[in-house]
Amino acid sequence: MKLFNTQTGQKETFTPIEPGKVKMYACGPTVYDYIHVGNARPVILFDVLRRYMEWRGYDVTFVQNFTDVDDKIINRANEEGVSCDTITERFIREYYTDAKGLGVRPATIHPKATEHIDGMIAATQTLIDKGYAYALGEGDVYYRTAAFADYGKLSGQSLDDLKAGARVDVDTGKENPMDFALWKSAKPGEPSWPSPWGEGRPGWHIECSVMASELLGKTIDIHAGGQDLTFPHHENEVAQSEALNGCTFAHYWLHNGFLSIDNKKMSKSLGNFFTVRDAAEAYGYDAIRMFMLMSHYRSPLNYSGEILVQSKAGLERLYTAVENLEFLSKHATTTELTVEEQTLLDSLTTYKTRFIEAMDDDFNTADGIAVIFEMIREINGATAAEKTLSQPFVEGCLAAIRELTDILGLLYAMPNQADDLDTQGEALIAARQEARANKNWAESDRIRDELKDMGILLEDTPQGIKWKKA
Repeated sequence: MKLFNTQTGQKETFTPIEPGKVKMYACGPTVYDYIHVGNARPVILFDVLRRYMEWRGYDVTFVQNFTDVDDKIINRANEEGVSCDTITERFIREYYTDAKGLGVRPATIHPKATEHIDGMIAATQTLIDKGYAYALGEGDVYYRTAAFADYGKLSGQSLDDLKAGARVDVDTGKENPMDFALWKSAKPGEPSWPSPWGEGRPGWHIECSVMASELLGKTIDIHAGGQDLTFPHHENEVAQSEALNGCTFAHYWLHNGFLSIDNKKMSKSLGNFFTVRDAAEAYGYDAIRMFMLMSHYRSPLNYSGEILVQSKAGLERLYTAVENLEFLSKHATTTELTVEEQTLLDSLTTYKTRFIEAMDDDFNTADGIAVIFEMIREINGATAAEKTLSQPFVEGCLAAIRELTDILGLLYAMPNQADDLDTQGEALIAARQEARANKNWAESDRIRDELKDMGILLEDTPQGIKWKKA
């Protein structure tokens, strides 16, 4: 398996620190509002990376944090006149609702930043002791970027270049405009914790460094997140973690590309800001997941209603293929595989091989989905003829589709038609079958139209009547 490592700028063969095990950290949401469609991209993508690695036999420990102390949280709490805990608890619940809707499995651990304050204070003190940080008299503590020789190595920028482009804030008292806060002194109306430098709260960057090291160890296999986090957030994580622990922080850095809305940057001021909840109401959670996986994770991605409709149509093709095979399995009349059927089942292994090749080549879900659709076309061609099919053949085709789609998590929202047909619908279908047996075509057509008005569409097949909701 090869992964594109942001730090080296090239694809590298993945070799875990400990054979058979993967320690993976992904930056999670700041819980002050519903997650938006841009947030959904890394949530979905790194869920699939974890699934794929587990399918390949790795024991994956996946940590995805909640940032639950932040200016945006404080501002919202003050606006609503409630505590920060009230805001964060509400939107952590809403996150889980959206994540479940998107088919995203919970991480192994979902830590909250406020659960690791003691570790952040200890890490900050150690950085001061080592000369990598300094405290100001007002209670603020800053990381001394000039003390870390490799600062900028993740984003590929030199400290001099970064410093030249930085705004100088003369009010902070910082030694260098590129120095960043490890601890912030308390201000009125903000949550705070006692520390050696006075009441305050941690800076954003130190939160992830401490949570990752406390839960996964000083060196982890994979650190993942959106491209927008490469600098300064992840760059600062590297600097403080490696200065603190004296070793490599993460072996592989994975960043997904930006998401735009109708080819424009998503912004509330432009009126093109969409939450996952909004998009799901219009197109379905499953269509959002499909949309995110139909492009390579490092590519920029453009969100639009038209593309979501196309994603929904692609899902319907998958659902229909599986529904057809489930129907054929129920009505199969033989358990003996023909030579032709066995040959086709054997050929399906080539699709599995190609799927693995795509996913092993820098986690290419787009090519993986293309392979699945090619396999479905071949299966559809083999099952379309009006002939008897054996149950082992049909079940083998179903298993081949399910194995690969389950890795991508694409069938989780597939409707269960058998549970949706009520007593009236069942009675009408039975009455229509009787009418057809008696060659009462007028009555058969009348019942078909009545069912259609009820939102039930019928299809007559050699194996019997199929139905689905309109």
